[in-house]
Amino acid sequence: MKLRETIEKLKKEIGSEVKIALAEFEKRRMLSKEDKFLELCFCILVANSSLEKTFDIWKKIGSEFLRLSKNELSKKLKENGYRFYNKRAEYIVQAREKIDKLEEILNLSNEFKIRETLVENFKGIGWKEASHFLRNLGYKNFAIIDRHVLRTLSRFGLIDKIPNSLNKKTYLEIEKILRETAERLGISLAELDFYLFYLSKGKIPIK
Repeated sequence: MKLRETIEKLKKEIGSEVKIALAEFEKRRMLSKEDKFLELCFCILVANSSLEKTFDIWKKIGSEFLRLSKNELSKKLKENGYRFYNKRAEYIVQAREKIDKLEEILNLSNEFKIRETLVENFKGIGWKEASHFLRNLGYKNFAIIDRHVLRTLSRFGLIDKIPNSLNKKTYLEIEKILRETAERLGISLAELDFYLFYLSKGKIPIK
């Protein structure tokens, strides 16, 4: 079965659940600048980590991301079993100093410029993490390309091989393939991402 046929089948099975989830993400556009920063913290933490485990740790620490020092946050992450506790604590504390800058970036009129500027201004935020962050705030035109998505695309023959790394050029090339697929299906990239996640995990993403 081709990917398009597979997604069409999933749309019938879980399409209503996906639309409800997307609507919930859209509501986050109205979050305070502090809560948007907390969303950024999650995306910094989840890179190369389990989504479910990261979500649990992120929920436990909660608003403490707004006040803990680098050493305190590093210790808290380590206590909760997080692997990259030192480096990610450093990234988060550095990002916290730019909360107003984050809000300024999110107010740019061009959403593609927003993503690029996030990558340029925040350590720990690459193209995937910036796309994830924006999707979690209700933006619908970005793909979250991780190893699971790459394996799915390879399995369905949409890419010839799984790249060893995702620099800007490769990320945008693969995102273009996904955008064209979404357009043929008549759905947004965000909705397609939900279906791709479901194909690899058997459930709709919680974050």
